[in-house]
Amino acid sequence: MGALDGVRVLDVSMVVQGPQAGQLLADLGADVIKVELPGSGDFARGLVISADDPRSAMFYALNRGKRSISLDLRTEAGKTVLRRLAQGADVLLSNFKPGTLDGWGLGYYDLAALNPRLIYATGSAFGPVGPDAEREGADINGQAAGGLLSTTGEDGSFPSPVGAFIADHAASQNLAAGVLAALYARERTGRGQRVDVSLLGGQIWSQATEITQYLLSGQVPGRANRGHPAVGGVWRVFATADGHLAIAGARAPLWAGFCRAIERPDLIDDPRFSQGSAREARWPELYSLLEAIFRTHSTDEWCTRLRAEGQRYAPLHDYAEVAADPQVWANGYLIDVEHPQWGRIAAIGSPIRFSETPSNPGSIAPEVGQHTEEVLLEAGFSWQEIAELREQGAW
Repeated sequence: MGALDGVRVLDVSMVVQGPQAGQLLADLGADVIKVELPGSGDFARGLVISADDPRSAMFYALNRGKRSISLDLRTEAGKTVLRRLAQGADVLLSNFKPGTLDGWGLGYYDLAALNPRLIYATGSAFGPVGPDAEREGADINGQAAGGLLSTTGEDGSFPSPVGAFIADHAASQNLAAGVLAALYARERTGRGQRVDVSLLGGQIWSQATEITQYLLSGQVPGRANRGHPAVGGVWRVFATADGHLAIAGARAPLWAGFCRAIERPDLIDDPRFSQGSAREARWPELYSLLEAIFRTHSTDEWCTRLRAEGQRYAPLHDYAEVAADPQVWANGYLIDVEHPQWGRIAAIGSPIRFSETPSNPGSIAPEVGQHTEEVLLEAGFSWQEIAELREQGAW
């Protein structure tokens, strides 16, 4: 039994921010019902791998194990169905443009009047209030408005967004966390509540340390420059003879071992690189020295040497190397699943492990409306009512 066994979620969200939150809840045992526009479904379905491969990696990755129903929420019949489903649901997830569901009579207060225990969880671009509340936005806008884009790359280079939908993913984790907290609060109060997160808020939260440094000092940290704008020393990406290596610092307790690993024990007591206040001025000199050293051996050789000295490091992996890493498989971050059409494939597993209520990632993402009749029958609709709703344009 999963940790969220018995929890029913109506997922009316699209693309990434909402669907990934729903995916996490589904992996943890919730019954997640994805509500999609008839015909086209979630916009992510159209973002296919290539002209020759009509599968959508985005849709599959974020909707495994859910059930799909078709509903046109712009019609009265569609609204009638959603209201009935909301009466028996624990959670509703949405990332529609702010005000859209309210305009359709499906806002928080509308549905809470029918089901006071409902957790109504919404994700937006810039937050639910304020001058930008009604603006639409996507991942790259969250990275830009939240400051992350200003830190990427090196001084003098053009800012580049992170090569993943990181603002969406951060917001999705916040949305899932908000839902879990609201479910826990409901156990004490008996009442649901509205939960709001945003791309902007998720980026601020994700950079709490860096933005706090600015708030305290008044100094903008600047670009990452292959490391971290607020962390000096050996916190940096270095080129090796055949790749790249990321070193996560060599603080005083690790400095001697680091020097031994790079075969420069003479640097252990070198006053230029001591822990004194003048060290910052010596960082360019240290970087120049290390750049030359790390280019003398392969990434694997450096990993062996650094591991032997208990250093904090990691080779720079592309996605193919991530997928081949035994550590990833040992922890279930990637898993093998059997797909009825695609055969045996690798899939994303759950990032959370439980000792008593294990997660159970699904292997199949549903077709548009695949479970419409099934879900409606569970909600108490008769076959005659289902036929009438279809004639009225519910789907």
